[in-house]
Amino acid sequence: MKHSLVLKLLVVGAVLFAGAVGCQPRVKNPTPIPVGQTRPKLEPTTFGVEQARTAPEVSGVPKPVAVTSQRVPPPVALEGNVPLPDIDPEFGMRRDTNFFKANAVYFDFDRSTIKSSERSKIEAVANHLKSDPTHKVKVEGHCDERGTEGYNISLGEERALAVRTYLMNLGIAADRIGTISFGEALPALDGHTEAAWSKNRRGEFILLLPLP
Repeated sequence: MKHSLVLKLLVVGAVLFAGAVGCQPRVKNPTPIPVGQTRPKLEPTTFGVEQARTAPEVSGVPKPVAVTSQRVPPPVALEGNVPLPDIDPEFGMRRDTNFFKANAVYFDFDRSTIKSSERSKIEAVANHLKSDPTHKVKVEGHCDERGTEGYNISLGEERALAVRTYLMNLGIAADRIGTISFGEALPALDGHTEAAWSKNRRGEFILLLPLP
């Protein structure tokens, strides 16, 4: 009787022990985080454009789109630390602002007529252009400070076009002569006197050279 009772107790204990062990939660091995990896970032592609890496499409979540930045292509450095050339945006040629510095054409107040005293300067520019057909010229029109900004821009344009027409009459092709007006914005001489104003009413020549 005693042995039967003890045996039953042992069986019951074994069953309870097994049930208790079987009901414990099993611990799973955690997935290791890859070393040295981070979330995807925007990557630069061609000049000025960034694009997000490709990601799987998820319902309700928009795909990554291209992002336009404000970066511009870096300038190409020249050998020997030579300064980058000043490029004319209209012709894509190198600007030389000193070559024709002495050939500035001066105008009377509120006039765009070429004076007889200034014609030899234009003729010298024409002779140079004839000697080298690879060269071109940009004519800049300028005014003194009197008059409104809009009026002076228009007058500066008339002066530049008058010089251009004179060059064309001397045999220089129209496609070799560019014009631009700065109005009163770039005075050659500061001051509020006739001496300063007479130097600011002018047309200047910028020699345009082929890029190397």
